Parts: sequence; C-alpha cells; structure tokens
Amino acid sequence: MSTRDSERVLITIEDGIAIVTLNRPDKYNGLDMPMFEAITRAAKTLKKDRSVRAIILNGAGDAFCSGLDVKTVSKNPVNFLKLLVKPGRRISNLAQGVGYLWRDVPAPVIAVTHGYCFGGGFQIALGADFRFSTADCEFSIMESKWGLIPDMSLTVTLRELVPIDLAKELTMTARRFDGTEAKAMGLVSRISDDPMAEAMNFARELAERSPDAVAASKLLFNRTWNATDKTALDWETKLQKKVLGRTNQRIAVARNSGSPDKPFRDRRDF
Repeated sequence: MSTRDSERVLITIEDGIAIVTLNRPDKYNGLDMPMFEAITRAAKTLKKDRSVRAIILNGAGDAFCSGLDVKTVSKNPVNFLKLLVKPGRRISNLAQGVGYLWRDVPAPVIAVTHGYCFGGGFQIALGADFRFSTADCEFSIMESKWGLIPDMSLTVTLRELVPIDLAKELTMTARRFDGTEAKAMGLVSRISDDPMAEAMNFARELAERSPDAVAASKLLFNRTWNATDKTALDWETKLQKKVLGRTNQRIAVARNSGSPDKPFRDRRDF
C-alpha cells in the first residue's frame, strides 16, 4: 500500500486501486484554491501511474463536495483570474480541470457521493466514468442561484448523460434533487446504502480485466460517443490494433485458458 497526502486531497493506493479523498470536511469539502490545485495534481499524478487499475473519488466527512467556497475564493479577486485563464494550449483551465482531467486519466474513475454534491462538486463527479451514490445525497447545479453559469466542464460531461432540455432546466433553476431522482435521470450509475463498499467491489472487478483493454475502452467511448460514424469506426480499428496480440491481451487469453492467476502487466500508454 502507498499513501500520498496533501492538506486538501489524500491518495491511497492498494492492489492497484487508488482512493482519492477530498479532505476539507469542516467546509463540506468546499473548493478553495488549495483544493483546486490539489485535485489537479492528483489527477495528473494518477494519469502517469500505469500500475493504477481503478480510481475511487470520494469526500471526507458529511459531504462529497459542496461546491465553490465563494467566500474564501472571493477574498482575493486574482483567484478568479487564476481559475479562468487557460495557460498556453491547454484544453481546460484550472476550474474546468478538476472535473475534466479525470476523463483524461486512463484508469476508470468512480465518484462516490453522499451528503451534498453541489455546483463544482457535482461537476467533479460528472467528470468520473461512474457515479455511485446514497439515495439521500443532495445534488444541484447551483451556479444560477448566485447569478452565474456552470463553468467546470459541465457542458462536456452533462451532454453525454441527459437531453438538452433537462440540462437547461437543472442549470436555470438550480433546484435540488436527491440520489434517487438523479439515478432516474441518468446522472447516477448506482444507488446503494454503502456506495463506497459497492465502488470497491466494482473496482476489484475492473482490476480483474486487462488494464490495456479497460483503458482502451474508456478512451474509445470518450472519443466516439458524439463523433461521426466514420470517426467512431476508425477509433475502434485504431485501438484494437494497439491491444491485439500485446502482452496483456495474451495474458487475458491465458487467464481464460487454464492460468487464471497469471498477473497482468502494468497498463501501456495509448
């Protein structure tokens, strides 16, 4: 087991499963500048770690994340510039990256939500590949309550899950809804009394598969879900060529042909 700590985000890795914990429980894991920076570092660090097979993203204390800590961030107007400026040729700025960067991590990401999942916190969860939640977790795209719009990558992540009229409704009204309704709308993958335990079981299931096949599957759907037919079919061929006959694909065959305990190698880069 390895553990990596910062004040705002804790990372523990065991048996290839990384647990990333937002760690500001006294503020319901509200997003201040150190939290933005720590989440960004965590995503970038785990992207490079080819031994990681799955990631669980959760919040310490009584909430997943209550969203932007407006009071703290507003103390220095320069903070908003830091959040919104897009350096160089990066696709996302600091605010967008806390959600969007998880899409770029090859390992599948499971967000485990409870308590509050508001505003920026909801957008972080939407950046994950899966969302496991308690039934009573409260969700809201809360920005319009403060005269703002969502700007932490929701325009990319939400469109894959709900129709445009529902996206507009939830954004314009900022209304709260619970995990049960979120599941019915397609915003939550699973409801559980113990979503963390369920996420761990799911992560272990993913870890039983070739890490190359899992990472390639994530990349395949991220690149093709809203693409043209030609682009989608091209990506199928491109990625299949990268896994077919490679070491982990041969190990997968062996594991299904009499050597079930043969270990996979670390994920390759795509």
